[in-house]
Amino acid sequence: MRTRRALGIAASLLAVATSAHLIAQRPAGARMPWGDPDLQGEWTSEGEYGVPFERPAQFGTRQFLTDDEYAKRLDDVRVRDEGDLARVDVLSGRVAGPSAPIPHWREYQTSSRRTSSVIDPPDGRLPPRTAQARPFPVPQRCGSLLGGEPCDSYDEYGLGVRCIVHGGGFPDAMFPAVYNANMRIIQTQGFVAIIYELIHDTRVIPIDRSPRRDAPLSDAIRMYMGDARARWDGATLVVESSHFKANARGSGPGLRLTERFTRTGPGAIQYTVSFVDPAVWTAPWTAALDLKSRPAGSGVFEYACHEGNYGMSNMLSAARFLERGRTTK
Repeated sequence: MRTRRALGIAASLLAVATSAHLIAQRPAGARMPWGDPDLQGEWTSEGEYGVPFERPAQFGTRQFLTDDEYAKRLDDVRVRDEGDLARVDVLSGRVAGPSAPIPHWREYQTSSRRTSSVIDPPDGRLPPRTAQARPFPVPQRCGSLLGGEPCDSYDEYGLGVRCIVHGGGFPDAMFPAVYNANMRIIQTQGFVAIIYELIHDTRVIPIDRSPRRDAPLSDAIRMYMGDARARWDGATLVVESSHFKANARGSGPGLRLTERFTRTGPGAIQYTVSFVDPAVWTAPWTAALDLKSRPAGSGVFEYACHEGNYGMSNMLSAARFLERGRTTK
């Protein structure tokens, strides 16, 4: 029953998504017709691209750059863009590297003043991992676009290469990559949906207004985007999620995330996500970013990762070709 109800709600939300781009961004403090704070519209985290996830030591406990440091960051961005966005002569083979996307795909106009994505602990560094936690990051044995051995099977490639989810699932979807850092938020009574452009994931999140009456979800059920429930804390949407399939940032099966979405202006949402996993980290920690509104009608387009994507079969067939060459010598 719960599954049928969720599918029905998802269908309703996706049906109105096609017209959501017509909704103008309203000022902070605006309300939906039924009284909930208004978060609807098209948003992007593109401005946070290039911000270090953990804070470099020279910034100490300072969360934001000074004016001079910020001017230096913007100048570095200008130099980066001059190289990365220069016209590519494909026929001559002059490209930045084997994994470099062509220039007009790139969307990464850094504008953030943050010194790091992590804001708590105060030094912007992740807490120590527990003795029983697995080492992280795990070296990629195969399938890396920047090196590594060819993979033996499709399931050894990363989730992004296989067009399943961006990064390791959630909350990677909130953090910008080299392009498609865009999302659409749609609200209805009792639900909020977030549609992510990169690999085209959609979260349909129920908003609890009374004690939860559903039976607890079995630990055997795991999802890349997690099992989420939301509530309003004043003007802030608080989303609590668990039951993750992937291991975000090297987390374990007991990971619990708490997100907070707060409108801070007509075109701005402050977003934070807190990680709690006592089996992996010695203390909770929190990361943050700013979402900026996109012009009405910009569109959140279908990623269509699998359509015409011959990468997987080409990588595997090339690996087998190389293996045959080694065995015949």
